[in-house]
Amino acid sequence: MTARYWRQQNRLGKVSIVAVVVAVATYLIAWRLKDQPGTLGGVFSTTQTIASGGALVGLCIQVMQLVSLWRRSGAPLPAPTSAQISTAKDVLAGLVAQQWRDETALRSLADPEPMPLAWRSTERPELSDRPEIIAGDTVAFSGLNVHIEDMARNFRALRCRRLVILGGPGTGKTTLAVQLVLELLRTREPDEPVPVLLSAARWDDREHPRLQGWLAASLALDYPALRAEELGTDIPETLVARGEILPVIDGLDELPDHARADLLTALNRSMCGNDQLMLTCRTEQFAESVEAIGDVLTAAAVIEPQPMGPGVAADYLQACLPPVSHPAWPAVIEALRTGAAPAMAEVTSTSLGLWLVRATYIAPRVDPSPLLRYAHGSAAELQDHLCDQLIPALVSTRTPADGPAQPFRPRHVWTPEQVGRWLTYVCRQLAVNQDDTRDMAWWHLAGRMPNRTVRIWCGVGIGVVTGVVFFLLAKGMLLAGVGAGLLAAFVVIVMTGSWFTEDPGHAELRWRGRLAELARVVMAGLIIVLVGAILGWILGWSLGHHRIDRAWASALNIGLASVGFVIALSLIRWVEYPTVTATARSPRSTWRADRTLTVIRMFGGLVVGLMAAVIAREAQLPTSVAIVGGLVLGLLFGLVVGRHHAWLAYNLTVPRLAAKGSLPMRAMDFLDDAHRLGLLRTEGPYYQFRHIELQQHLTRGLQEKRADQPFEPAPHL
Repeated sequence: MTARYWRQQNRLGKVSIVAVVVAVATYLIAWRLKDQPGTLGGVFSTTQTIASGGALVGLCIQVMQLVSLWRRSGAPLPAPTSAQISTAKDVLAGLVAQQWRDETALRSLADPEPMPLAWRSTERPELSDRPEIIAGDTVAFSGLNVHIEDMARNFRALRCRRLVILGGPGTGKTTLAVQLVLELLRTREPDEPVPVLLSAARWDDREHPRLQGWLAASLALDYPALRAEELGTDIPETLVARGEILPVIDGLDELPDHARADLLTALNRSMCGNDQLMLTCRTEQFAESVEAIGDVLTAAAVIEPQPMGPGVAADYLQACLPPVSHPAWPAVIEALRTGAAPAMAEVTSTSLGLWLVRATYIAPRVDPSPLLRYAHGSAAELQDHLCDQLIPALVSTRTPADGPAQPFRPRHVWTPEQVGRWLTYVCRQLAVNQDDTRDMAWWHLAGRMPNRTVRIWCGVGIGVVTGVVFFLLAKGMLLAGVGAGLLAAFVVIVMTGSWFTEDPGHAELRWRGRLAELARVVMAGLIIVLVGAILGWILGWSLGHHRIDRAWASALNIGLASVGFVIALSLIRWVEYPTVTATARSPRSTWRADRTLTVIRMFGGLVVGLMAAVIAREAQLPTSVAIVGGLVLGLLFGLVVGRHHAWLAYNLTVPRLAAKGSLPMRAMDFLDDAHRLGLLRTEGPYYQFRHIELQQHLTRGLQEKRADQPFEPAPHL
């Protein structure tokens, strides 16, 4: 009933709770002023009256809410109606369509038309189920050059509408998945499910053993509009349970071997009846997973791309040319069409190669004659040439917008040399981790650099500031300044050792389902209150010449201060929550969330500092010493407390990287702009190279040049 009570709280009910808390605090303060002479003492009766009235009104409202909830406690929450479910599907379809239209525009997937890559049923029978289970008498994918409308029609013709898209690197698996999502949305009937594209890397089958649980959690996180009250309760779970979602799972090959096999097993275990599914994976990795589990994906058609013919590629490139193009283009197109450019024909047989030619020579409108020079060499040399030209081409064609920010144009000016050098450093980082060469996280920047020196300098800086403050407060007592400074420096040097290896966190202010956790934290903190009151009584007894009234007053003061300390510390512990990388929204959002958490801890530290000042004042220290010293110690406390300091470690690391030229001072801005340029993509909190071929190209160049200072992973000191 407690969790439901907090769900049912309306705005008035929550305000009433705040009123009760404020009233109690005001009453306690007024009680402390009642014996003061003059104006302070006269304020007591008025303040007490206001506090009592506020508490009474707030308590009445809460009693009414509790009675109302008790009457309805036996009634189940209403299930969403058919109209609400239909509306939710329409809302989700619109959000998904907008999301992937933007991605299509960024990657020029449908300008002027989708790439004409042909797909056919796999010729490896061990990778797919029996044909009669997949599509009745015939398998729908013949390998002809068909439009995306025909591909969507073929998918709908499958008996269970399950499809596995295989292929090598750069063959357009994700491209086809995105195009199918948009086409299925465009032609969706009201009774058809909504296709939603998700990354396989986000599924942790230990947390969500069944596909349905992960799918519902992903919908709730990625599309918060589904949680609107007018759509009813638990809409994501309802849509998944009723089969109203078509999951399109991209990038199975990006998982480790055992994880791929586990995911395939979980899919077969989760699906039943007419559950629909799409899955993309590289061919060899899928074959290894099928062999590992000894089973295929049940009732799923498996398709692979056919190489694009030179004539088809030439027609596509010609359609992409502007009305007035460079005079050399007719010769390039003719050489490709007639087979006089074998290297170019091999490169453009895949969607990646075709896109590289378009991005590096058509979009920037430059002379395409170099294509003819490379056309008679090897395909590898031509692809390396295209990768060399890609960064300058994208930087020159996608300049920062003068007006409002646009999603596919960077926000800052970078030169091609800077972009290439900084992305090469990203490749160096990724090459260090042999277990995961794709995911680059902003907090990894701190974890892979030596940190002992920066920790020592931080400790010295904070120690000097603390020492000077206490030296002045102690009116020139050198020992006090030196002692406080050394203690602060020691604490910083020791406590910051783990910062550089910590994952980011966020402030979780959600009440639902966490009240028991909060209660445990508060109950543990109440012990501190009791101990503080006992120590206060002893302190008052000893300093107050054994007077009982002085002892009780000291116990009350320090007890109240301990309450503030407990509240601050308990809330910091309760609010701080690790960011689950499998469900994080974006790199920038995790960066901001950890920064916000740091600010909250600092405010909590200030509260603790004020409470320490009250205790120090009770110990008969001068007021200025108590307040300033308490605030300094509180700020230090706010810095070191907690389990997530990734944002602080990042800010201690980036200036050193900028001094070396490895990354700019605005590293997050650069990575965000690299994403807008189409060089990187985001996967939850990670950045990845949008095309693994570009990452491999930069890595090869790095190895050939043998950088003057080769990167080595730093020990976590």
